[in-house]
Amino acid sequence: MNVRIKQYILIAILAAAVYFIMSNHIIFYGANVHLLKKSSLHLHYTFYSIKQKKPAVIMEIDYLREAGIGDLLVDLGIINEEKKNRLETLYSYD
Repeated sequence: MNVRIKQYILIAILAAAVYFIMSNHIIFYGANVHLLKKSSLHLHYTFYSIKQKKPAVIMEIDYLREAGIGDLLVDLGIINEEKKNRLETLYSYD
């Protein structure tokens, strides 16, 4: 009985870890790690480093832009609000 309970606990922990990975973008900026909530469950750009990347390259990725990477770039001081709005307008297609 204890073995079965331990198996269920392990399965629950693994399921929670998979759900966390599928529902968050993990953004690396040097030694700092930032989480962005994904708009839907997927594995696209789950782990992404913005170190030494141009803001235009980062903002052209639809998955990251939808998750709010522009706001993170502004918070980190990489771009200002005006440039974020310009890049969002440039790369949005709706």
